Amino acid sequence: MVQKIKEINVLLAEDNPGDVFIIKAALNENGIPCQLAEVSDGEETMKFLYQEGNYSNSIRPNVIILDLNLPKKHGFDVLKEIKENEELKTIPIVILTSSKSEKDILKSYSLHASCYLTKPVNLSEFTATIKSLKNFWFKFVQLP
Repeated sequence: MVQKIKEINVLLAEDNPGDVFIIKAALNENGIPCQLAEVSDGEETMKFLYQEGNYSNSIRPNVIILDLNLPKKHGFDVLKEIKENEELKTIPIVILTSSKSEKDILKSYSLHASCYLTKPVNLSEFTATIKSLKNFWFKFVQLP
């Protein structure tokens, strides 16, 4: 019996257009169906999750890919707010950022990030990282 793979709703909170392009391309490659919503700053991220303003019809994501260095509201503040909210705290949050700082890694996990990935600078490694993320989170992990 072949199991049908359900579509995964992903919220990408990333302000770098180049990174958005790479992430979208890697997520949209064959395999697991993915519905991707994009926001470019921390305030927009929270409006999307609270279904406010232009996001009144937004769909709750199964996974959030969150950059830490977001304008308007830093990724740590976004992560903290999500994990303190009873309705949102069960959404897995993947930190995908350029920081390799031990301090940032520890703080992310202390705020209950699901995992922490550093963006590779090499294009092929970046694409491979996103494909691995996709395979792990969308294929193997049981999402709420």
